Amino acid sequence: MIVGVPSETKSDERRVGLLPDSVHELHLAGHEVLVQAGAGAGVGAGDAQYREMGARLVDTAAEVFARTELIVKVKEPQAPERALLREQQMLFTFLHLAPDPQQARELLASGAVCIAYETVRDAQDRLPLLAPMSKVAGRLAIQEGVYWLCTPRGGAGILPGGVPGVPPARVVVIGGGVVGENAIEMAVGLGAEVSVIDRDGAVLDRLARRFGAALHTLRATTQATRRAVQGADLVVGAVLKQGARAPQVVSADMIQSMAPGSVLVDVAIDQGGCFETSRPTTHRDPVFRVGDVIHYCVANMPSAVAKTATHALNNETLPFVLKLAEQGARAALEADPLLRNGLNISHGRVTNRAVAEALGYEYSDPLTAL
Repeated sequence: MIVGVPSETKSDERRVGLLPDSVHELHLAGHEVLVQAGAGAGVGAGDAQYREMGARLVDTAAEVFARTELIVKVKEPQAPERALLREQQMLFTFLHLAPDPQQARELLASGAVCIAYETVRDAQDRLPLLAPMSKVAGRLAIQEGVYWLCTPRGGAGILPGGVPGVPPARVVVIGGGVVGENAIEMAVGLGAEVSVIDRDGAVLDRLARRFGAALHTLRATTQATRRAVQGADLVVGAVLKQGARAPQVVSADMIQSMAPGSVLVDVAIDQGGCFETSRPTTHRDPVFRVGDVIHYCVANMPSAVAKTATHALNNETLPFVLKLAEQGARAALEADPLLRNGLNISHGRVTNRAVAEALGYEYSDPLTAL
């Protein structure tokens, strides 16, 4: 099969779909890989490295899309890329369709087979292709939140761990999944006073066992969330509903009651955001203020550490890329129900139930749509 790797075009996106070592594995398996010149520059992977590993370099994204059967990306295709997709071509990338009706419409019109990293599940119902980016984003959430808490950035001027005689920052993490756990690890490590809110008692039990007295656990209710948010210096939104739009668990009036210079980091922004006042931002212009509360809502957070993030993502995506290249979409997805969970759009039909419900489309069974 001919596999294509275009340069990413989302604002400040520096990751790349396949690293040179991944290209080499595909080359050894007998597949041809076309890489757009400069695609790996953001992670220190030069064109010469790709050539050494068996890739063919082409100048434009249009050439990549026109000459390949499987497109491997990181972020959702932007409008000019969607226009290049063709019927039955495979697209394997993050999509986050629930809050993005325009992207969904254009992917449906393309007739392509669109497989989303974020909805591929494993035998334990985990999200193996989303998990590495969730780990990165959870850790970055604390790093960025602490940066914006500093006085020169307009924050409240609070050191996360305090100093003897001065209390630490109060950090609240909403959601105890992969993002939340990694955010907690970073915040606890910095010496902050950390609380986690989750509706699942088993999740709270697991986190309590791991972090002990360093973590306060709260069962999610509206009032518990309100009290925690009102008293927080930094709130990390780490809520996930697989494939669907993120629920808004923090209302505008809760945020209005926070202290001046407090910071919100909405890691759920790719799925629409879990704070009522959230809207997507970019690495170039990462924050905005609602009243005196700073909002950090960058929709591709892991690109801030593009090299780490790309290596972590490739570690997990490569086996699936090899499977799709070897077997083709129909055979690979029919044989692997876990990969089939990733199929969001196929031949003009929506094949993910949560996406269909979020956007008002009729749901089609993936096997039928294939």
